[in-house]
Amino acid sequence: MPNETVEKLVENENNNVLKTKGYHLEHNFGHGEQHLASILLSLNLLAFLLHTILDLVNEQYRAIRQALGRRRTFFQDLEALLRYFFFDTWDGVFSFMFQGLELDTG
Repeated sequence: MPNETVEKLVENENNNVLKTKGYHLEHNFGHGEQHLASILLSLNLLAFLLHTILDLVNEQYRAIRQALGRRRTFFQDLEALLRYFFFDTWDGVFSFMFQGLELDTG
């Protein structure tokens, strides 16, 4: 496949994720306020970047996300845990979830 075709596929996949997988990119956050919309778009893109990096470099995060399926389920579980428990680090959160889901490292 030519590089341009691969780049277009990656761009389309990223746009699809941003529109349909919980980032709600098509939603008009600003409701007419240009700067508010720009800030919220930037935060949304930053969250997408951080989630993508986590998926690439953190094996536990990747396994947890795969086990839970939908992104929404992951964030609902994360919200419930952080409401009732204190963790010193994000690694602690992921380790707790990893063990609770009884995921295998191999």
